[in-house]
Amino acid sequence: MSDPPGGHGADSVFTVATFNVNGIRAARRRGFDEWLASRSPDVVALQELRCPASEIGEFPGYAVTADVGSIAGRNGVAVLTRRPGTAVRTWVTHPPTARGLGEFATHGRYLEVDLAEQPVTVACLYLPKGGLPAHRQRPGSMREKPDGGQKYERKQRFLAAFGRELDRSRRAAHRAGRDFLLVGDLNIAHTQHDVTNWRAARSMDGFLPEDREWFESILGTRRLVDVVRRVHGARPGPLTWWSWAGESFAKDVGWRVDHQLATPRLAACATQVTVDKEPSAAQRLSDHAPLVVNYRMHICPDPA
Repeated sequence: MSDPPGGHGADSVFTVATFNVNGIRAARRRGFDEWLASRSPDVVALQELRCPASEIGEFPGYAVTADVGSIAGRNGVAVLTRRPGTAVRTWVTHPPTARGLGEFATHGRYLEVDLAEQPVTVACLYLPKGGLPAHRQRPGSMREKPDGGQKYERKQRFLAAFGRELDRSRRAAHRAGRDFLLVGDLNIAHTQHDVTNWRAARSMDGFLPEDREWFESILGTRRLVDVVRRVHGARPGPLTWWSWAGESFAKDVGWRVDHQLATPRLAACATQVTVDKEPSAAQRLSDHAPLVVNYRMHICPDPA
């Protein structure tokens, strides 16, 4: 018999899901509420709400914490928890201290919740999508109009500043006796196992060498561990994003840009990783699929 969600037995299972819904109102019309009731995770982190706070709605059995940001119809993050968090921090209520994040502070991209159920701080991130640097842009060979590298430079500014802010947040959680879990859509695939056609992807935003180098820089035995890769191993997948266009979804040609990165002790508790990919393209809730991780909270071994 499996453990009850959020249980507190000797080996209780604690389930965390992260999901870029690409518009919470559209996702709910497509069946998000049915997925939530059936899956029943203990924590659900959402990205790209793309609506005002008044239109997020309620979710039975969950307390909702959100930062929708100031850009109408864009961004927005939320964390659903079984009990209200003991503390909540957004970049509006607690402005980031790392130089360079100020321009993003009101955009609804980051949210931290100190869980009441477990000694864990969950941080939900929607990292800006970038673009190609100016020297890689070729008119006529791009889906988007060349912008001289503006989106690329914006993303790189965010990465440089966020790396410093992330380190401070992780250390603050440690001082408070909490593990730290960063979840969300990072718009970066880390290794060749995270992209179907990884050779071609090396010249694409999200898999550029500098993107992957930054991702590598936030990992480490004393920093954060890629929970999915730890559990799944060094083999292809699991993927979490597929283009709406063509037959990418049906042929499983996609990327893993949705992540759960945990401090080593918490990462050692992870026992199962699942991507809730829908059976058919017609049943998709979003262009992403929920990434779900089970943690057995009371049998965590000491990290190696």
